[in-house]
Amino acid sequence: MKSIIIDDEPDAVEALHLTLMEVCPEVAVAGKYTDPVKGLAAIREHKPDLVFLDIEMPVLNGFQLLEEFGDVSFALIFTTAYDRFAVKAFRFSAVDYLLKPINPDELRRAVDKVAEKQRIEKAQIDLLRQQLYTPTDARRFDKIALPYAHGYTFVELADVMYCESDSSYTKFYLISGEMYLITKTLGDVEAMLAGSDFFRIHKQFLVHMRHIRNYIRGDGGYVVMPNKVSIPVSRIKKDEFTERFTRF
Repeated sequence: MKSIIIDDEPDAVEALHLTLMEVCPEVAVAGKYTDPVKGLAAIREHKPDLVFLDIEMPVLNGFQLLEEFGDVSFALIFTTAYDRFAVKAFRFSAVDYLLKPINPDELRRAVDKVAEKQRIEKAQIDLLRQQLYTPTDARRFDKIALPYAHGYTFVELADVMYCESDSSYTKFYLISGEMYLITKTLGDVEAMLAGSDFFRIHKQFLVHMRHIRNYIRGDGGYVVMPNKVSIPVSRIKKDEFTERFTRF
């Protein structure tokens, strides 16, 4: 794990480096900077996995340094002598906030959090690649990654009752009662779930066939889901739906 230390106090920089070598040997320090401007340039050059960042520094404080990045692509651990900045620090999605003098056990736990965050992000990326690049007829997966503002939520397909079109968005309704809105059309979702137990019974709805409680016959008819919501079956989908429905 490649890291950079930025702190205007030379003694604090060296103390952190020594503690890292002792309790976190997997963390390689690519650079140590007491000048935040040079530290900013080093982040852009080295693209570290992790940055240890002091807050109160001359010329450019820690928060000002971070504002130079449109998107913070590295894990961040703040190191400071003051606890009054904690709330603002976590608004920058910091993994942890360590008070000086830094406790070795707290440092170890903070680095472990970074490793776990990276593991989860890798799993998210792997799942997305599987969904995006596996040929449709070969896709067989149990989860779907639903994108939101700060990342992805992983949902078991078995927990999804149905999906509803909302213009350029799609709403996912779960057995738990939760609802997720994602920035994909229902057509995109249908293509992604091709070959699964989901069926497009209406231009506005994609349902999980195993969650249908009742089918009420009629012109096209309608189905009743576990949350007691009735969903219409399109007339042009009725025969195909009836044929598939009898398999369950």
